[in-house]
Amino acid sequence: MTASATMTIRVSSETKLKLEQIAAVTRRSKSFVAAEAVSAYVDRELEIIEGIKRGIADAAAGRVVPHDEAMSEIDAMIEAAEAKHADKA
Repeated sequence: MTASATMTIRVSSETKLKLEQIAAVTRRSKSFVAAEAVSAYVDRELEIIEGIKRGIADAAAGRVVPHDEAMSEIDAMIEAAEAKHADKA
């Protein structure tokens, strides 16, 4: 089992009520539900931060696509999807 640490956080009354509802429905403790929520949030935010860092590094290294080229590719994909959809209709 992973070691745990205790934290005290403040949430709105509305969030506390929602947490209590989830805990009741899932038959888990409020502490368990809150810990799961914080863990999921932290993991998601770290993934976003890492993605931003990779993007910054790519831009610094010149690994970018010019805006006009990217928009041309996107427009071509949209046109192809619309044509495919029109063929099925």
